[in-house]
Amino acid sequence: MQKIKVGVVGTGFIGPAHVEALRRLPNVEVTALCEVTPELAAAKAASLGIERACTFDELLKMDDIQAVHICTPNFLHYAQSKAVLEAGKHCVCEKPLAKDLHEAEELVSLAAKTGLVNAVHFNLRYYPLARQMKVMREKGELGEVYSIIGSYLQDWLFYETDYNWRLEPDKSGDSRAIADIGSHLMDIIEYITGLKTTAVLADFNTIHKTRKKPLKPVETYSGKMLQPEDYADVPINTEDHANVLLRFDNGNRGVVTVSQVSAGRKNQLKLEISGSKKTFAFNSESPNELWIGNRDGYNQSMTDDPSLVHAEARSVISFPGGHNEGFPDTSKQLFKEVYAAIEAGKQPEAPTFPTFADGYRELLICEKILESNKKQAWVEI
Repeated sequence: MQKIKVGVVGTGFIGPAHVEALRRLPNVEVTALCEVTPELAAAKAASLGIERACTFDELLKMDDIQAVHICTPNFLHYAQSKAVLEAGKHCVCEKPLAKDLHEAEELVSLAAKTGLVNAVHFNLRYYPLARQMKVMREKGELGEVYSIIGSYLQDWLFYETDYNWRLEPDKSGDSRAIADIGSHLMDIIEYITGLKTTAVLADFNTIHKTRKKPLKPVETYSGKMLQPEDYADVPINTEDHANVLLRFDNGNRGVVTVSQVSAGRKNQLKLEISGSKKTFAFNSESPNELWIGNRDGYNQSMTDDPSLVHAEARSVISFPGGHNEGFPDTSKQLFKEVYAAIEAGKQPEAPTFPTFADGYRELLICEKILESNKKQAWVEI
């Protein structure tokens, strides 16, 4: 088998997660790793067992590299994704696709012009029971969507001493909790329900208006504690917590809460989707269970057993029932679909995976949420 050779750019939290998921695909080989300095690239490549360490420019000139994964801070996504496409390589970019709509629109246009495979890492779509909910809705088992209640809660920025580049608008943009994890929530809502969000009303809150920035490097989710003299006070202008009311194109409503300061919630996405026939309830911290509510008759609890789900959902399940699958498996399942397209040599006409166009859509929603918070008013999308 001729394997597709891949380069990965960035080795913070998510870069190694991409590497691990890619290594689980039989037709892919992670061959090159890029970081901000040759020394750091060499150290990270050695620790991850990757053959080549390189600069970004060197990576683009490697003729045998067919695809590149952009796993860098947000402000680099646009320029690096553009360079990858212009170099004739397929591109998988972390979310958000870019820092603003103009950049995202340019990337969508460039990707369409080149015909190269393009994807955004909205991996949470790939929990098997998220796919099952989508298929059940498409088959009419949910009925008309009446309401949606969603939340995405984390606690990795709970303390004032918790710090990361995502707190700095010049690197991450003007929104943080909404752009970072709220984008996943808004994407999966539209993916499962098939609805479009048409208007938003947002209210943000910054709990820690001043944070203590480490004067030594600390990686995302590392939880490392330094000494008092190792910090500098920094004013914070992005949201720790956000509430957003939603209006959908079927005339019905929803509400979401996003927080990065909820003690004990490490990475919990919850959805409750109420329809005219049933209600679906899903919790990403118990991703192998789906609660199905009924007005008349017993409520149900479904597991992600491939013998129980619809055929359309089986493709994102790798193990028999009772063998739990979780967060690392979502990336593998997304990349499996992406690399099937790369093997075919071009972007499918109707991709099953999230594309740059989906990245543009979520950036649009997030920008409208940010605008709504500033105006303290409803904003149409």
